[in-house]
Amino acid sequence: MISYLKGQIVRESDKYIVLNTGGVGYKIHITPDTVMSLQKIKGLSKADLETSLWIHTAVRENSIDLYGFIESNELEMFELLITISGIGPKTALGIMSSASVEALENAILNEESGNLIKISGIGKKNAEKIVMELKGKVISDAGSMDRAKKEVKDSDVLEALKSLGYSPYESREALKNLPKEISGTNARIKEALKLLARK
Repeated sequence: MISYLKGQIVRESDKYIVLNTGGVGYKIHITPDTVMSLQKIKGLSKADLETSLWIHTAVRENSIDLYGFIESNELEMFELLITISGIGPKTALGIMSSASVEALENAILNEESGNLIKISGIGKKNAEKIVMELKGKVISDAGSMDRAKKEVKDSDVLEALKSLGYSPYESREALKNLPKEISGTNARIKEALKLLARK
């Protein structure tokens, strides 16, 4: 099984990239956040930058699909999600397109299926299954927990920004840069829009 690839991106879209590794092009499904992260990395270098991704290989009767992640903890969360009955690779990738690993961990550890529905957009049944089946398998450090709690608290802001056409990645980046003294959902939405407009 392929678990790691390094090479140059020869094609990209908002759902996948084609990575040239040793003359072979691998089509790898990724989240929109990963696309934006890779574009940001590429923008920092004038040369053709090599990209490395952690890979999950999904083998089915009539297909072999690759799913790629920049961080190993993203791959670990993805592989935990697909152990749950009814959640396949595409659904798991969709969940991770809407919520960070830290926010998912926090919702699971605190058994907050309601917050899980809010931050990832999945249904009640799947949210409850994720919490129930993964609670004993997820371990989060204090720093991650703090970041996750902040993101869950800002879930209404994230939802508003996404409804205005901003990606989860853009929305979370804007929230990271908000001044701490700004509180209240409406105030945080307005300030986040100002930051996004400057880009």
